[in-house]
Amino acid sequence: MAWTDERIDELKTMWEKGMTASQIAEALGGVSRNAVIGKAHRLGLKSRPSPVKAKDGKAKKKKPAAKAKAAPKAKAAPKRKAAPAAAPAPAAKPAAAAAPKAGNAPAAPQYRSIGPGGFTRQSPADQQPLPPAPPRRLVPQKLDPKYEDETGLLDLTEKICKWPMGHPGESDFHFCGAEVNPGFPYCVEHCGRAYQAQLPRKDRRPPPPLPFGGPRVR
Repeated sequence: MAWTDERIDELKTMWEKGMTASQIAEALGGVSRNAVIGKAHRLGLKSRPSPVKAKDGKAKKKKPAAKAKAAPKAKAAPKRKAAPAAAPAPAAKPAAAAAPKAGNAPAAPQYRSIGPGGFTRQSPADQQPLPPAPPRRLVPQKLDPKYEDETGLLDLTEKICKWPMGHPGESDFHFCGAEVNPGFPYCVEHCGRAYQAQLPRKDRRPPPPLPFGGPRVR
């Protein structure tokens, strides 16, 4: 229902008399309690204290608990005769010399083998983590002039070592280009870095499972 001038005057009168918003809404009819409160605020009527009274007084202090009566003292037990002093125990033997402090744990055994061509296969313990690669470039950098004479992708043949030097897309990326070790794609030096020695059977671990359960069997 719209707020007419007459209804606004009635609202002001009842508000000044101290009637609650619910009583005013019931008297006016067609409006809710929240509508009455909102209209009173828009008209700038004085706010009134909440009808809910604060709890009077403070919480009563708890009385201190009565002290428990002291238990009657038990009668002292009759004293017994002191037992004869025991013979002094023999002196303890000097403790054995402390074991020597354990030094650094022994290094893991190194497993190496000589491959064809005379290269030394590296041990699994020799592997070093690869340095992080630079962010991938959408547009490769132009090759640095001082690497123009190095082996590029179009220069690779079966007789050239294909070990990459640097990272693709960088200005210094090229390939080793040395003569390959027969039967391998790399030279003798890089074969030693590319191939590991085979561990003894007792030290081998099963390979990790293939993703998605491995190949399908038909």
